[in-house]
Amino acid sequence: MAEALQQLVLDTLDARSTIEDTRSLTIPGQSAPATSQEDQITILGALNSLLSREMIVYETHENLSHVLTPEGSQIVELGSHEARVWAALPAKGEGSPITPLQLKKQVGDETAKVGQGRAFKNGWIGKEGDGLVKIVLNIQDATQVDLREIASTGTLNEGEKVLGDLRKRKLIVQRKGQWFTVNKGSNFSTSTAKPETDLTVDMLTSGTWKSSTFKKYNFDAEGVPTTGGALHPLLKVREEIRNIFLEMGFAEMPTSSFVESGFWCFDALFVPQQHPARDLQDTFYLSDPKEALPPEPDYYKRVSTVHEHGGFGSTGYRAPWSHEESSKLLLRTHTTASSAHMLYKLAAKCRGEDVEGDAGEFAHGSSTTGDGPDDGFRPAKLFSIDRVFRNETMDATHLAEFHQVEGVVADRNLTLADLIGFMRVFFKKMGIEKVRFKPAYNPYTEPSLEIFAFHPMLDRWVEVGNSGMFRPEMLEPMGFPKDVRVHGWGLSLERPTMIRYGINNIRTLVGHKVSIEGIENSPAVMF
Repeated sequence: MAEALQQLVLDTLDARSTIEDTRSLTIPGQSAPATSQEDQITILGALNSLLSREMIVYETHENLSHVLTPEGSQIVELGSHEARVWAALPAKGEGSPITPLQLKKQVGDETAKVGQGRAFKNGWIGKEGDGLVKIVLNIQDATQVDLREIASTGTLNEGEKVLGDLRKRKLIVQRKGQWFTVNKGSNFSTSTAKPETDLTVDMLTSGTWKSSTFKKYNFDAEGVPTTGGALHPLLKVREEIRNIFLEMGFAEMPTSSFVESGFWCFDALFVPQQHPARDLQDTFYLSDPKEALPPEPDYYKRVSTVHEHGGFGSTGYRAPWSHEESSKLLLRTHTTASSAHMLYKLAAKCRGEDVEGDAGEFAHGSSTTGDGPDDGFRPAKLFSIDRVFRNETMDATHLAEFHQVEGVVADRNLTLADLIGFMRVFFKKMGIEKVRFKPAYNPYTEPSLEIFAFHPMLDRWVEVGNSGMFRPEMLEPMGFPKDVRVHGWGLSLERPTMIRYGINNIRTLVGHKVSIEGIENSPAVMF
């Protein structure tokens, strides 16, 4: 129909030279002139298509008209409320008067309520006893007549006063309309063939480009904005923290092993097998397969012995050792399990073993820091940022899956003061100037410290991480010399991200409630 309508406009212009009022046109497929606003919108589409090819020019004229509401359309069909009330009543002296309750049952609550008042006002009905009767035998339903005229013409000859009353009764609404005056353009033609938009190889070969009409290029038009990908706020903050670690000379640990054994997640860290963190209420255990492959036998023996009987200056936990508990497979509860793997690998040369790629992988080719003969130890600074899993009740601040930022520093004769100094530098690079520490307990670090930072928006101190020095019961079974100390610390990735972006509910940061628009518009974060 679009091409037929365009052809109609062009043929009419060819015959008349101008179209004074597009409401005089009859759209193909219709029998009446295009007086409705919907018809004019259809015509406008055809005019804009012709205008883009400079075949016509047009002027827009605005007009105000009225259309019926659903209630107004009902009155056109059934009569006004007052006319229906009048029709339902008996004439005076010709029957029993109808009570208001009976009237409601006959014509409905709305019609009875509205119609009674207007019928009384018009002098059509009156009271007789407790009932109502007609007091005139003939009426003229002016409301219905007026609405019929508006439905056909969009206006009313009686003027604005009556229109205002009908609008007040919500029987009509005012609508702004438009119509057009059309004249010939610079490229006027009665042909609706569209101009070519591209010069093709076939056109060059055949020579048809010489007689073809090409659409003008608009070199000032802006292209459609591209919608590229956007980084999630967690990824932005993760990259910032990662860059801080790399800037401080750390190497990133491989942390792709989401599934760990109870041995590496707990036992190797000197966490007792009776610790509450190993309960089903806190840890996700695998049902298939249930058991892990055994670790290196000698190391396994040293770890089990220090747990059950003590050693390396420790009395141990003096509790029975369970091989079944140690071999259970689980979703790791912290990335310290990966740190344990890497520290065991770092201590390989101390045990007299060779590990391929040791120097380049995480020690950056560093040499021993001791004064005596080379015992194989190499200092290292390692970090990781990856997911961990805990069987926790989900709420505004807790999820069963989250990210842990972890770092370890291994060297000889490190002290607690070194750890505190290092943490101050690390958090200062994150933009956190005020940091303080509180003694705490962790099974695998001694001493242990909770890290607090002052939050200026909350105007209070908030916990941002945990830290400590790994115990000899963890390090010496791996093979490290007695003078080697290892700093370790960890913090969540979600908490600083929520603080930076002003997010109160962690479920709006990750999961199905995340706002895609919010991710696209979120600013980059610089610590």
